[in-house]
Amino acid sequence: MSEVKRHVVTAEEDGMRLDRWFKVHFPQVTFAYLNKLTRTGQVRIGTGRVKSSTRLAEGQEIRVPPLAFDSRPADRPAAEIAPLTPQERRLFDSMVLHEDRDLYVLNKPAGFAVQGGTKTHRHLDGLLMGLGAELGERPLLVHRLDRDTSGIIVVAKRRQVAAALGRLFATRAVKKTYWALVKGLPKPAQGRIEVALIKAKGPEGDRMRASQPGEEEDEQHAVTHYAVIDKAPPVAAWVSLKPVTGRQHQLRAHMAHIGTPILGDEKYGGDTDLPEGLDRQLHLHARRIVFPHPRTGVVDISAPLPGHMERSFAVFGFDPNRFTEGEG
Repeated sequence: MSEVKRHVVTAEEDGMRLDRWFKVHFPQVTFAYLNKLTRTGQVRIGTGRVKSSTRLAEGQEIRVPPLAFDSRPADRPAAEIAPLTPQERRLFDSMVLHEDRDLYVLNKPAGFAVQGGTKTHRHLDGLLMGLGAELGERPLLVHRLDRDTSGIIVVAKRRQVAAALGRLFATRAVKKTYWALVKGLPKPAQGRIEVALIKAKGPEGDRMRASQPGEEEDEQHAVTHYAVIDKAPPVAAWVSLKPVTGRQHQLRAHMAHIGTPILGDEKYGGDTDLPEGLDRQLHLHARRIVFPHPRTGVVDISAPLPGHMERSFAVFGFDPNRFTEGEG
């Protein structure tokens, strides 16, 4: 188990929120995990408890406890984590869209979890553990996608690269475009959704909803730009989604908020009365990412649609090839 670390806030970080500071220095820490660490008093400033929204001041000392991914996972009792099996290697290789000395850009399949949980034993983070046994250093997730969302996800090959990419993501220098099929037709056909979100627990798990008056302390600011690319009125539309912020379920909650939930989305009302011929899967795909490479140049990668969305595009007569590579 790693030891407690102490970091001093620099002049450049003065006024930065704690959650954004963690995105820069520890991009693997999810917002939910950080909330748990602060709620239990494991992350502190000096000797005092803090919240994820706490503003930092130059010279303050941040206490960072041993983090879950710094230790060997409990479900791997062997002294060393085993390298990838041939089957795992084929799965990982099938996802690679781009690789260089610093990073991977992957096309994650729909239904494949990014990280493990109580009932999730097969996940991308597990593949990265096995890959680390081969490479000598475990590659690190830079951001995340929901289990049922397909498409682009970036992985850093080394911790210092993850930190550099974390700074890029925190400053919004990374441009992401998602494609989705939604129920009905968004009105207007192009717009900006700026609706703060708050987590709500339910019998089917956590979901996000619009914040209500009096909940400002716990809400998460969230902004999404959307545009209709094509439509099959009155049933469905193909939309391009560009998140400005990166909250849990942001795109799903925002599209449901304006009355056009994403098709197949069981958490946000998109799974009822599906047109005939559509798979009962979430129709949300991380299509494209553009960001400055931490060493040189620009990374601009697009991911092909998953099979279930290709079939649905055919049902509605949408042509995913109307854009050249990198557009849309």
